[in-house]
Amino acid sequence: MLKREVGPIVSGDDKLAFDLINGRMSIAGNPDSTVLAQVEKAVARTGMRAEPWTEGSTEGSAAEERRRRTQSLLTAASGILAALGFAYHAWAAGSLVAAVSETPDPTAAGVPAPAVIAYVFSILCAVRYVAPKALLAARRLRPDMNLLMVVAVAGAVIIGQWFEAATVSFLFAVSLALEAWSLGRARRAVAALMELAPTTALVRFPDATEREVQASEVAIGAHVIVRPGDKIPLDGRVISGESEVNQAPITGESVPVAVSPDSEVFAGTINGEGALAIETTKAAGDTTLARIIRMVGSAQSRRAPTEQWVERFARIYTPAVMAMALIVFLVPPLLFGGLWEVWFYRALVLLVIACPCALVISTPVSIVAALAGAAKQGVLVKGGVHLETPAHLTAIAMDKTGTLTEGRPRVVELVPLGGRSEDDLLGLAAALEARSEHPLARAILEKAAERSVAVRAADAVQAIRGRGVIGRVQGREAWLGSRRLLEERGATLSEAGILDKADGLAGAGRTVVAVGDGDSVWGLIATADAVRPQARRLVADLHAAGIRRVVMLTGDNRATAEAIARETGVDEVHAELLPEHKVEAVEKLAEDHKAIAMIGDGVNDAPAMARANLGIAMGAIGSDAAIETADIALMQDDLSRLPWLIRHSRATLGIIRQNIGFSLGVKLLFTVLTVIGLASLWGAIAADVGASLLVVLNGLRLLGRDQHANA
Repeated sequence: MLKREVGPIVSGDDKLAFDLINGRMSIAGNPDSTVLAQVEKAVARTGMRAEPWTEGSTEGSAAEERRRRTQSLLTAASGILAALGFAYHAWAAGSLVAAVSETPDPTAAGVPAPAVIAYVFSILCAVRYVAPKALLAARRLRPDMNLLMVVAVAGAVIIGQWFEAATVSFLFAVSLALEAWSLGRARRAVAALMELAPTTALVRFPDATEREVQASEVAIGAHVIVRPGDKIPLDGRVISGESEVNQAPITGESVPVAVSPDSEVFAGTINGEGALAIETTKAAGDTTLARIIRMVGSAQSRRAPTEQWVERFARIYTPAVMAMALIVFLVPPLLFGGLWEVWFYRALVLLVIACPCALVISTPVSIVAALAGAAKQGVLVKGGVHLETPAHLTAIAMDKTGTLTEGRPRVVELVPLGGRSEDDLLGLAAALEARSEHPLARAILEKAAERSVAVRAADAVQAIRGRGVIGRVQGREAWLGSRRLLEERGATLSEAGILDKADGLAGAGRTVVAVGDGDSVWGLIATADAVRPQARRLVADLHAAGIRRVVMLTGDNRATAEAIARETGVDEVHAELLPEHKVEAVEKLAEDHKAIAMIGDGVNDAPAMARANLGIAMGAIGSDAAIETADIALMQDDLSRLPWLIRHSRATLGIIRQNIGFSLGVKLLFTVLTVIGLASLWGAIAADVGASLLVVLNGLRLLGRDQHANA
């Protein structure tokens, strides 16, 4: 790994975990000072350094920034010194050819002392971050790319190829700096999340005074004032004021969300033109944004299968290459009379070109970039291990409520009777429900507001247990209620078929409310859990993305479920299910498909999500349990990111395969060229660095894939 300072050590004594992006090592448990001292010594033996870390500390980040700056300066110094040494060497030798010749004229003077000094310091600057790791690999008898490089450089020095030794050292230092830069870019993409929430909050105290306070010191339940245009510092509930909040930094949704008293708001989002007073509901370290940052930061510790394969391959590949180089060095001179100097040089070239730099860095860079790119799109992936799974999905099971539907009732049909208009019917119902907080009442009031129906609250409103409400509207008794109340109130109606109409609506999965006055029925209002406007298109997009079966699993009644399925294009419906029945349905689905996902709210659907190959949480910003339960959280409260995630996963796998194939292809080509004597040492390392650069840049493309990008 690049990091020479593993910054934070979090308490623990039984299990290590690593945060590659932020350079944190944590131990599960509660260690004492002895355990911490042992851990620090163990880290020191690897050539790295560990420091205790506390929440909010910036020392680790500052130290890492200093280390990266020092590494860049040493790399630049190595290149400058190598160039100066070469320039003097060429001037003293009388030509550029003489300075780079692999077999210089024996009668000519050797490399001049000033050039040797420049080359030596160039090599020392370049191997500053390589030599400790190479020494550790040698002590453990586990050769790696660092040891290969040091051996190659030492061999070049032994045979007097100072320019090539300096060039090899410099170019390898460039590859390390390149790796640090690529990881740093991914780290900055994630660290940018930390800058979303302001560090201070304007707190209003009980004595009506207001004062700026550090966000980390604001208690739960405090009243915070958010001025127009300011960022919201903490998660909370609006207690006064109305505005529109831009939630794009958290969810990726570009359309501002209207908020009013009782609306939830989240740290890091941006207030619009209205001032808000919010009551905080989360401490600074437990906000939605803070949990996202922690989860993305630790995601790399759960490595993808491809990444694990590359590391296993590299552990076998490196010693095999060293053995091959030894064979190239010994066999031709011993068996075929070859020149020792020639074959020693070719063995060195083989060691250099065979270093798996590009192969080893290509996968983690691609994974980290893909994770950060997904986070930018509002898709939170809990590590590389879950990043590859969407590419293999062939079936998706999902809950209905809050997934395909909005999770709240809306008026979907008005059936006025007796020559009355829809607005007359809606106005009478809204008058009776004007002061109710019942979900059905809210649906009726929302519909009335949508149609600009004037509402005057009814007088003397009383609830009739289990049936509905009655009240007085403009001096007349009016009522609203269930089918049972309809039977009671409409028993003397001469108009036939009212009950049949109510039953027909109920059979289509609607909840029916009857409205009338006296013994007269004004009409029926049908409500339903409204299907999300884009649900049908999204299901079609899933099919287009290669999902063969989209299955609905719901505890709702079958009529409602089947109506939703017809409207959205879902392939299969399982209704009236308890949580254990959902698990059984997922298990049955798994028998017919190699990889399935379960989408739910992360709480009631948790058992089924755990049984599926991939658990996906909907609306994670509204559920504390969602992020903890699921493998992936869609930060938007809909499926709009899921087809993109499938394409993103496939693009990630494609780029990783491209990088692996290209890296191995370059190795194979230069191995052949080395054996037949057409490759030089500096040419080999230049090709290796070029391959590293190309695979890193290819992997970093995953940072910028937008919602409309194709696989």
